[in-house]
Amino acid sequence: MSTENDTSYDVLIIGGGPAGLSAAQMLGRSRRSVAVVDGGEPRNAPAQGVHGFLSRDGASPAELLKIGRAEAEHYGVRIIQDQAVAAARSTEDGFDVTLADGRVIRGRRLLITTGLVDELPEIPGLRERWGRDVLHCPFCHGWEVQDQAIGILGNGPWSVHQALLFRQWSGNITLFLNDLTEPTGDELEQLAARGVKVVAGAVESLRIEQDKLRGVALAGGPEVGVDAVVVGPQVRARLDAFVGLGLAAVPHPMGVGDYLETDADGATAVPGVWAAGNVTDMRAQVLASAAAGAWTAVVINNHLMAEELTADVAAYRESMSVAP
Repeated sequence: MSTENDTSYDVLIIGGGPAGLSAAQMLGRSRRSVAVVDGGEPRNAPAQGVHGFLSRDGASPAELLKIGRAEAEHYGVRIIQDQAVAAARSTEDGFDVTLADGRVIRGRRLLITTGLVDELPEIPGLRERWGRDVLHCPFCHGWEVQDQAIGILGNGPWSVHQALLFRQWSGNITLFLNDLTEPTGDELEQLAARGVKVVAGAVESLRIEQDKLRGVALAGGPEVGVDAVVVGPQVRARLDAFVGLGLAAVPHPMGVGDYLETDADGATAVPGVWAAGNVTDMRAQVLASAAAGAWTAVVINNHLMAEELTADVAAYRESMSVAP
């Protein structure tokens, strides 16, 4: 399918979260033609508010994105509500991206800001409460559950660290080993020293009553009352659309899933393609993802400028060589 004249841009950004919109705003201010393809599936959609974002603390994820879209559009950025399903090298300059509705748009450069998908253990009640009273980051949500009864769901070695970390927000912490976490002798001593209770046995389900988490039920055992549950999900980079470019996720060194590897400026192994935000940095909170998007936009703009400068110098030299 051929592209239309109004579907060719300096930069295509795939992903309309904080990283993508921040990059779009920066590139728009640089007078670049930019399109953002937004599939409408933000990772933090279940959360009630965004925290740790200076001047926007407590704003809902939807409100933050609404503000970000308006700011980007103010600088001429086009927001396309659709899913990118495939990407390939263009027969001309840059990259062709196919959308779910069949349209093809082209960009001289490509920025991937598609984020991650959180994969939670298959425990009844966990997914339903995700982002509400089932949490994972104390810096994002610890303040909201301070001094409450918090259960840490064992899901591997990092669960001990989570228990010790959340102890800073509450003196009532219970680590459920869930047959998946085996603390070392030193770790058991640390947990005891910090007053963290340790409960053996597999977790069967969460008990929810009147739209509120009430407790953790153990398989064949008792129920332990909690107000919030903490779990460390496995994370998966959203990269299906970019297989045709040869891009693939690699295992994260922390053993918590996968990510798209880039250099310090966000450049991928494919020339002309960059990435920013959670798709390449799972630890980045919303503010950090936005900052990464802004910086990567600067790098992309400079990359384009260098290409344009080379072409202009070549054209200038040719014009001087034929001058009378």
